[in-house]
Amino acid sequence: GSGILDLVQEKHIGVILLDLTMPVISGKELLPLVKAEYPEIPVIIVTGDTDISTAVDCIKTGAFDYLVKPVKKSDLTASVKRAIEIQELKQENLSLKKHLFTQELDHPEAFSSIITRNETMRSMLMYVESVSLSGKTVLITGETGTGKELIAQAIHKVSGVKCDFIAVNVAGFEDSMFADTLFGHTRGSYTGAEQAREGLIEKARGGTLFLDEIGDLSQLSQVKLLRLLETFDYLPVGSDVPKRSDARIIVATNKNLLSLVESGSFRKDLYFRLITHHIEIPPLRERKDDLILLTEHFLNEAAADLGKKVPAYPPELITLLETYAFPGNVRELKAYIYDAVSSHKSGILSTESFRRAFGIKGMPQSKKKDQIVQFPDTLPTIKELTEILVAEALGRAKGNQTIAAQLLGISQPALNKRIKQRRV
Repeated sequence: GSGILDLVQEKHIGVILLDLTMPVISGKELLPLVKAEYPEIPVIIVTGDTDISTAVDCIKTGAFDYLVKPVKKSDLTASVKRAIEIQELKQENLSLKKHLFTQELDHPEAFSSIITRNETMRSMLMYVESVSLSGKTVLITGETGTGKELIAQAIHKVSGVKCDFIAVNVAGFEDSMFADTLFGHTRGSYTGAEQAREGLIEKARGGTLFLDEIGDLSQLSQVKLLRLLETFDYLPVGSDVPKRSDARIIVATNKNLLSLVESGSFRKDLYFRLITHHIEIPPLRERKDDLILLTEHFLNEAAADLGKKVPAYPPELITLLETYAFPGNVRELKAYIYDAVSSHKSGILSTESFRRAFGIKGMPQSKKKDQIVQFPDTLPTIKELTEILVAEALGRAKGNQTIAAQLLGISQPALNKRIKQRRV
């Protein structure tokens, strides 16, 4: 009995299959010993004993399940699968509780490429860490440029799998291209297939496969992805012999999958299969407290890449960035900073390239002539409305008149004139 318990500790066993009739020590004797020392490990009884009272005693002692021989392979597989799933949920729950109280990441090194001090982002990263070890499929959603692949890479690092992280963007893939890219093909499977090709799912064996933009998949490709997620089996193009995958699969999209389900373009069964672990990355406009960190990070990165000295920047740059909605999110911010650093000569970094870009794209006037603002029953005068607009613009620009004027679409002298009129 003690030898078996030592083995359990040494091997980090996930599930124990126990026969009640064994040499040296019986299963009836071993079950209470295992549950006393390792109550977290599920024990499945596999025995020829058909006595109901024995089954009841085993369940009372802590057995997870009781299977009577001869046991069908499907029943045994289902029982083990349920046991593992429940264990994973318990571990995830414990991890979330721990993060709730400690507010600390266990693997901060895995998130070194994600620059943030935002509370929503920190909570999201703790959830990411909690689900990383489960091995289940993870769905990552978020707007373009929010860093979905960075989160996928973090999951790969935390999970501790030894093999590669393989990423592919499946947007625009026809079904035949999707199947060939993911599952590979056999020699002669179609005209031009002179050699067998290994698919990405095979290249990711023992590692992680990241599929980006899965909201664009055709219905046929969705069926193939669903089968892979449910059975871990796939068929290379031209083969009728299924292969088995052990790769962790992470998927991402910038689309609203629920809306696609409601419109009928995305399968409901695949959607519910994917949302077990769902990570939603907030857009940059909802984490503006990260702007200064990200700006300094990209300034350093751009200077190193371009072989320049890291430029200083005026305080008004951060204020200017805070007025912009960043539809392209962090990726867009990085592009603007690289552009500014590439044209930087000396002294303090110019904000001109940012103003130019924001003036064109960032602060457009609404093309709709109605319902830009909601008016009260009694209309304000033009003077009153102008004063309200000026005050709002100055507030958003933190008193910077150049930025406020740009927000209002007028020149700085014209704004200065209106400010003086307010003071009269």
